[in-house]
Amino acid sequence: MDIATIIGILSGLALIGYNIIAGGNLDIFIHVPSMMIVFGGAVAATLVNFPFKELVGVITVVKNAFKAEDTKELDVIMQFVELSKKARREGILAIDKELAQVKDAFMRVGLEMAVDGTEPETIRNVMETDLTYLNERHKRGQQIFTSLGTYAPAFGMIGTLIGLIAMLKTLDDPSNIGQGMAVALITTFYGAFIANLVFLPVAGKLRNRSEQEIVFKQMIIEGVLAIQLGEHPKNIKTKLLNFVSPKLRKDEKDMENKIKELAA
Repeated sequence: MDIATIIGILSGLALIGYNIIAGGNLDIFIHVPSMMIVFGGAVAATLVNFPFKELVGVITVVKNAFKAEDTKELDVIMQFVELSKKARREGILAIDKELAQVKDAFMRVGLEMAVDGTEPETIRNVMETDLTYLNERHKRGQQIFTSLGTYAPAFGMIGTLIGLIAMLKTLDDPSNIGQGMAVALITTFYGAFIANLVFLPVAGKLRNRSEQEIVFKQMIIEGVLAIQLGEHPKNIKTKLLNFVSPKLRKDEKDMENKIKELAA
């Protein structure tokens, strides 16, 4: 579970909720018809914009926003290094027996093509095509949440206009103007609140996660091609470490130093 996403949403709810309760006007902020206009309208407009199947499928995509980051880059790099040592020592066909231990399906497919003697350019084209369509699938989930974040404030304004029109009919009774204005504006609040605390941030988190996964898979492509070309394990390690953050590189160096100290 990604603690940052949870903390972000809960802290936003807590801050806004505290200010509402502190003002002693909690009952004013609970208006079911306004909620129906904002949430129902946003979902209805999104249904018009996207196929129903994709809108239902976004439920499985949204879990990526709450999933903890799995920093497995160093493990994959070390796996490439070990496979390259075996390939240089016994030939690339020797790593065929090791493929069952490769957990990442994308990496396993690439290595299988390398073992089968597929041309490097063909391997790159096949894997980058897979990567392109993966990116497109991820973009659909991002677009759905971006659309929800766009439509929610718009329907909030529509609800406000409906409330103002209804209020104008009772201008002859000044005592109802304040209450009517509050109800009219509450839909704008709902739309801005849900869009800026949930829909748009989730779209941004999905985009960031997608970019991280693409970089990770690009690293795998370079690792597969390096093994097929018979590059030195040390060079493969140096090349692949360029894909990870400086902090992970430092962690990897610290790990190496500890191993050397234990071996001394």
